[in-house]
Amino acid sequence: MKTKLVLWGKNAQDERILIALQLRPQENKVDLWTFSEKIATEDFSQKMLNEWRNGIDLDFPEGFTHSEKELSITESLLPEDLKVERGDLIQRAQTEWHFMVLSSKLNETYQTELQEIKEKVAQLNNYSGDVWEELKGFWAKVQTQVRERNLFREHANDLRDSTNELFGKMKELRKSLDKEFQSKSEEHMNMFKTGLGEIKERLEKGLNLNGIFEDLKKIQREFKDTKFSREHRSTIWDQLDGLFKEVKNKRYGGDSNSNTGNSTPSERLRRRYDGLMAALGKMEQSINRDKRELDFQNRKAGQSGGQLEAQLREAKMMMVKERIRSKEEKLSEMLQTKAELEKRIEIQKEKDIVRAEKEKVKEAKAEAAQKIKAKIKADEAARAGDNGKLKEAAEKLKDNEATAPEESSVEKIATEIEETLENVVDTVKAVAHVVSEKIDQAVENFKVPDAEKEKADGVPANDELKNEEDGVEKAKDENAPSEEE
Repeated sequence: MKTKLVLWGKNAQDERILIALQLRPQENKVDLWTFSEKIATEDFSQKMLNEWRNGIDLDFPEGFTHSEKELSITESLLPEDLKVERGDLIQRAQTEWHFMVLSSKLNETYQTELQEIKEKVAQLNNYSGDVWEELKGFWAKVQTQVRERNLFREHANDLRDSTNELFGKMKELRKSLDKEFQSKSEEHMNMFKTGLGEIKERLEKGLNLNGIFEDLKKIQREFKDTKFSREHRSTIWDQLDGLFKEVKNKRYGGDSNSNTGNSTPSERLRRRYDGLMAALGKMEQSINRDKRELDFQNRKAGQSGGQLEAQLREAKMMMVKERIRSKEEKLSEMLQTKAELEKRIEIQKEKDIVRAEKEKVKEAKAEAAQKIKAKIKADEAARAGDNGKLKEAAEKLKDNEATAPEESSVEKIATEIEETLENVVDTVKAVAHVVSEKIDQAVENFKVPDAEKEKADGVPANDELKNEEDGVEKAKDENAPSEEE
């Protein structure tokens, strides 16, 4: 808890002023400084908020006012003529500072009692069980106050360090007992190591994980109730904790969702919503803990061991009530955020549906385009094959020309056919597959009788190719040798 508070307010003349408060817990006094807006510059106000409030001393400018008053749980920290923008901060500081004063007084009481024990330990020449038990009883009381958070951490740490120092001196007088304790601790450590080693072997063999987990929980309970030296306890704990982690990794596996860089808006909203729900659960648990603590303090109020302890419990209850009020306000804000997120999630679901439909249309278009592209490639390959057939036919005609003993009318016709074919390849590629079939038939016309030619020619030719075939037949009739020749 901080002992300083800085906030803006207004004086009786409704002028804006900077207000600084400081608690002196030992004296139960509160110092009050006020600075007019003229001297409370932006730089000075920021230094007060960021430095002075955190314990750094500052030189105050001239023109400020100062006063002090007794800290009271019933009277306000501020005079009636001063108003602040954040009254809840004043109220909270008042309850916390009252608790702080009472806690400081409780610490002083324990320091006095501890000093008496120090004097007894200093007078010992041999180990004393009575002094040891008195020291243990004192520390048990301190621990009770620490668990109930009635002592500040620095006070508890100071008491703990001083008590540990006395325990250390007593242990020096009890070396023989320490040796016995060390021996038992080592015996316990070896026993636990054996049990954990067996579990390790079962885990490596892939045996029943649920059974192994239950055995580890049993060992953990026994471990908490067994006395160890600090070194032995650390050794067993590391081994036990490592086995728990191995079992959990085998049962649940690693986190495969760590890469969230490419997450969708829906996923981000869902993660935020889940995080908010987790925070809501923790906040509700925290409020419930405070309420249980408040109930506990109410039950214990009638059992206080003195006026100081009764006042301390009363201050503690007021502080807890204020804490509950503050947390409930935050809880209300979180619930409002939850409702907003739920609306956004529903809106995003509708957007996702629309986006999914658009994606389906896009995929269908892409698939259709891919099919068209594949069809075009197939057609191009087919045309390339037809061009090959045309060239093959031309090569056959050239071969016939090379093997003939002398030029005849058939050779002339072949030459004309070859020239015609070359023209067709250059000018009629779009109908190459039709031309290919007809050229094969034209070549056969030179090798078989007309009757067989008519029988083989089952596919009607297009007009262009038919004209060429008529020209071939005409040339054949004109150039054919007569029987007299």
